[in-house]
Amino acid sequence: MTLTRCGLLLAVTIFAAGCARAQDAESDAPIPINAQSIDTFRIGSDQTRFGAFEFRGGLEFSSAGGVVGGMSAIRYDGSADAFIGVMDTGNWYRGRILRDDDGRMRGLSDFRMAPILSDAGVPHERKSQADAEGLALDGDRLIVGFEHNHRVEIFDRSSFPPAPPEGSMSMVMPRAELRRNAGIETVMVAPEDGPLAGAPVLVSERSVNADGDIYAAVLSGPQEGVFFVKRHPPFDITDGAFLPDGDILLLERRFSLSEGIGMRIRRIAVADIRPGAVVDGDVVLDASFGDQIDNMEGLDVIEHADGRISVILVSDDNHLFLQRNLMLEFELVE
Repeated sequence: MTLTRCGLLLAVTIFAAGCARAQDAESDAPIPINAQSIDTFRIGSDQTRFGAFEFRGGLEFSSAGGVVGGMSAIRYDGSADAFIGVMDTGNWYRGRILRDDDGRMRGLSDFRMAPILSDAGVPHERKSQADAEGLALDGDRLIVGFEHNHRVEIFDRSSFPPAPPEGSMSMVMPRAELRRNAGIETVMVAPEDGPLAGAPVLVSERSVNADGDIYAAVLSGPQEGVFFVKRHPPFDITDGAFLPDGDILLLERRFSLSEGIGMRIRRIAVADIRPGAVVDGDVVLDASFGDQIDNMEGLDVIEHADGRISVILVSDDNHLFLQRNLMLEFELVE
């Protein structure tokens, strides 16, 4: 992808305003997906090792009429191929990865979308109500974090599309500190056997305290309370997931006129998380305009039966012709 200065200005302006257009979604029929495989991560290079990760391939994909887009979170649902996620247009999505004989991504199948219902049982009418940004799977529950109208809602995981929310959770963070277009971006559930004892964890995108540190919170358990993540401008947090050992991988995005697009992953030690703490961590993957990235919004971690750990990333195209829907797969090798 090549962005001109004017094109990038348009993309940044629309992105910053959160104006991705709402889409009609149908849950009773799969949406045909046109996918092209991505075999190299660094453009013009056959390099496969990037920091702590080995690139395992990816997809660039689209649908007729641009219906598929705005993906802001992804979680793998019972296997390394079945996934579910939320879009900032107020939709659920789900599907399956198609793989070749070497296990590399070659397409998507059974891709479906459906509106996220309000507690009245109808789709949200306004973007400010429908802006879903974070998703976590917690047993038989789906936990969704919303921006603009900041809240965390609980849905039944047993069917697709999910029924209206069954309730909401306290965000623990002071609502007044959450910025309108930079609120809850990451929803995760900690491992049951770790120091956070299976608690839901929230991280905001760019809601900061007086020191410029990002608001985050543990919602229950022995470490319940507000903590902070050190912000390193111009990067903002877009998603995260727990590793099997309890540490967190945080996905961060840079999207600006002066520096173009960028993406990185930071590893946060779970032992550092406690009420009032400011946590930071090493950058374990760093990518920029010369790599196969876009507006990277979603991240999930998959632990395979043989002990391998995969990390899946997905982008939000903001329904702009200058941007792309990407799904990338890495293996954590250190």
